[in-house]
Amino acid sequence: MIAQRELGEDTNSFHIALIRALRHDPDVIVVGEMRDLDTISAAITVAETGHLVMSTLHTIDAVQTIDRMIDVFPPNQHLKSGYNITGSARNIITNSFTPRCGKGMIAAFEIVLSNPSIRTLIREGRTYEIPTYMRIHSEAGAQSLDDALANLVQSCQVTREVAMQKTSDAETSG
Repeated sequence: MIAQRELGEDTNSFHIALIRALRHDPDVIVVGEMRDLDTISAAITVAETGHLVMSTLHTIDAVQTIDRMIDVFPPNQHLKSGYNITGSARNIITNSFTPRCGKGMIAAFEIVLSNPSIRTLIREGRTYEIPTYMRIHSEAGAQSLDDALANLVQSCQVTREVAMQKTSDAETSG
């Protein structure tokens, strides 16, 4: 069963809508897009209760997603928000829809799996080190966007030229 609440029509406050949703003991809560402090803060709070929260954020990669979630908070709350995010985030998956060879689009996925090392990097404000960590520990299931694009090129689903336009680091991507 799906229960949907619309801001402005069913409720006047995003925060109140999420609190009321918790009263229905949901398995999953989907938050449309996290655009502002209230939405991101409420989503983190709900995730801290143990509920699965899925949402979107328009960013280029997982590092930018994490940084934007932290940066939306006032500077004096960055450290605390980093702790809150690492306490509740399990995975950050970024997708980039890419023109497929021939016709249509295909998604390239960047996957950051939360583990003690990733959580430490986030809490210490060293999110710039996450891509290196992902490359070193890819066997654990992490996948950079560049690796996903390289796999799509190798399987002839995307041209090298298209992949180079989408890559986050054209100098090191071959």
